Amino acid sequence: DGETGGRGDSGDFARWGGYDRGSNHHAGVVAGSSIQEVALYQRILITLDATPSDRAIIEHVKPLARLMGSQVVLLHVADGWAARQFGADAVSPEVAEDREYLQRVQAEFEAAGIRADAELAYGVPAREIIAWVGKNGCDLVAMGTHGHKLLADVFLGQTANSVRHEISVPVLLLRAS
Repeated sequence: DGETGGRGDSGDFARWGGYDRGSNHHAGVVAGSSIQEVALYQRILITLDATPSDRAIIEHVKPLARLMGSQVVLLHVADGWAARQFGADAVSPEVAEDREYLQRVQAEFEAAGIRADAELAYGVPAREIIAWVGKNGCDLVAMGTHGHKLLADVFLGQTANSVRHEISVPVLLLRAS
């Protein structure tokens, strides 16, 4: 088993509950009663919309990232008029507030002992999230949803819906209460 890192063939790996897409995505391999390896989610992208509903996804991902030893990347897409027109050159109270918000959430993760980076994108949220994943890569995208009902889901759930259909990594959707 020297070549497979102790996992045996792919059949053995599947029996252990592993997850492998031909890359370094793998779950813990249990030997006796201890976990030898945990690296399923090395890099978790958390999309934030700078509203109170972010709290649910932040609190859900913290223990997961701590357990997995994951790096967290916080991404907010500024989508106001100035952000859409001027991108990274946008100067507006909204963009300044967005930067401050990301810094606060990043500091919160770091205070919990979790490696965190924060990035501000500009434009249409779904398009920018999809582009970020394509360019930078991650092992999991974690998104909060607002828990809209009926027709509101058609219009207000577009970001999560578009993202989950356009990327090839797992997406964790958590409805804010």
